[in-house]
Amino acid sequence: MAKREEPQIDSSWMDTYGDMVTLLLCFFVMMLAASSVDKAKYEQIQAGMQEGVGKVDVARPIEMMMVELADDIQSMEMGEKIELGSDTQGVVLEFGGDTFFDEGSAKIKQQAIPALKRIAATLQSDRYIKFDFSIEGHTSNKKINTAHYPSNWELSAARAAAVARFLEERGISRTRIRISGYYDNAPKYPNLDPFGEPIPQNQAKNQRVVIHIEPRFN
Repeated sequence: MAKREEPQIDSSWMDTYGDMVTLLLCFFVMMLAASSVDKAKYEQIQAGMQEGVGKVDVARPIEMMMVELADDIQSMEMGEKIELGSDTQGVVLEFGGDTFFDEGSAKIKQQAIPALKRIAATLQSDRYIKFDFSIEGHTSNKKINTAHYPSNWELSAARAAAVARFLEERGISRTRIRISGYYDNAPKYPNLDPFGEPIPQNQAKNQRVVIHIEPRFN
């Protein structure tokens, strides 16, 4: 009896299938680029696609920056004073107001200078040249009226400006920096309890400077 030949499996369709999947990935990346993008996720998708077509060494600057800043904060034992996180636009650094400024002042405290120098040294690196900085000053609802700052509008903006000036003096171009003063319009915690009484510990926590560090994908 003649031996039956095994049927031949046509696998040529896999090439077409692979091309289709790649095109679909490109389509979704374009859709993301045209919408409100989570830039950290965009970086991951972009790097994943490039690695998938054979590029093994793909830069991930957001991820790299997060790692470096985390190392800076940990080495300086500033974890309780400086918060590091991310949002849909990129990296977020938050400095506690009572750590970096005296009450009613926009002059950076002397003891805060080493920490800011360390962080600025990381941020001014050439590998982060395509990042912009949006610096926000926040205060509580505790009213002030001094010769320099008639209200918290001026104080919150002045604190943001002080940090911006510090970064500029250490090599970050002012064309990459924006500042804004928020007064008490974006509190992290309620300034008042349900009976309308101040919550001092929350008011202190709401005094802060926040830096949003946003990449440009171009």
